[in-house]
Amino acid sequence: MSGPLAMGIAARPLIAFGSVRHTRLRPTRHAFAYPTYFLMLPMRSLRSTPCIALPRNRFGLIGFHDTDHGDGRADALAWLDELLAGEGVADARGEVWLQTYPRVLGYVFKPVSFWYAHREDGSLAAIVAEVNNTFGERHCYLLHGDGLAWGRELSAAKVFHVSPFCAIEGRYRFRFLRTTHPSPAARRSHPDAIEHIVACIAHDDTQGPLLQTSVSGALVPLNAASLRRAFWRMPLMSAGVIARIHWQALRLWLKRVPFFGKPVPPRAFVSR
Repeated sequence: MSGPLAMGIAARPLIAFGSVRHTRLRPTRHAFAYPTYFLMLPMRSLRSTPCIALPRNRFGLIGFHDTDHGDGRADALAWLDELLAGEGVADARGEVWLQTYPRVLGYVFKPVSFWYAHREDGSLAAIVAEVNNTFGERHCYLLHGDGLAWGRELSAAKVFHVSPFCAIEGRYRFRFLRTTHPSPAARRSHPDAIEHIVACIAHDDTQGPLLQTSVSGALVPLNAASLRRAFWRMPLMSAGVIARIHWQALRLWLKRVPFFGKPVPPRAFVSR
C-alpha cells in the first residue's frame, strides 16, 4: 500500500492517540484496555530534517532517546541498518518508520517497538519487533520475506520471556494494518488525524490461541501542540505502563493462572 508512511512522501514525524488492548483466553478469561499514545518516527528523514518540537537525546516532557533501542548506541537507525544487513536484508534503503513509546519526564518502558523498513519503491522490506521485558532484557523478531505486506498475517516462534504467566512455547502471529481514512470516531476525537495504524500480536501455544493483543491509534502530525495534548492528557503515561503490567500480573496471580519461572534468555539477539 502506498502512502506517506510507506513512501516517505510527507515523511514528517507523527504521534498516535489510541489504545492498547489485551485478552487472555485461558485457563480463565482476562481482558483489559487502556488509552495510550505513541510516536511514529521517519528515522531516515529525521537525519536530514530534525523535528524541532521533539527533544531527542535530551530531557523533555516527552522525548525520544536513541539509546533506548537496539544495542544502546547513539544512532538507533545505524544499529537497525547493521542488524538488517547482517540478517541478509539488503534492500531496505527506503524510509524506516519507528513505532515506539516516548520517554515521559525522562522515563520510559517499551514493551514492544516496531521498525517498519521500506525499499526505495515504498514496499515493505522488513519489520522488526523489538521486545523488552521487565528484567531489562531485549530481543528482536525479524519479519521479512515474500509474504510481507500491510494486512497480511506474519509469524515467528516465541523464544523470549515476557510474562511469567506464559511458557516459552508456540508462535506469535503478527498483523499490521493502516488506513489513510481514519474512522469517524477518530476524526471526532482528533480532527487533524491523517491515518490510523494497528499492530496486532496473537500468541498461540501448544493448545491453540492463548493471547490477543493490539496497539492502535489515530496518527496526527507531531508538533508542539500535539505533544502538549499528549502530555496533559496522560502526564504519567510511562509510569502507568509499568504500573499496569504489575497490576495485571497481580490479578492473574489472584486468579491462580499457572506461573512459570524465568528461563535463560536466548543466545541469539534476533530470531524469526
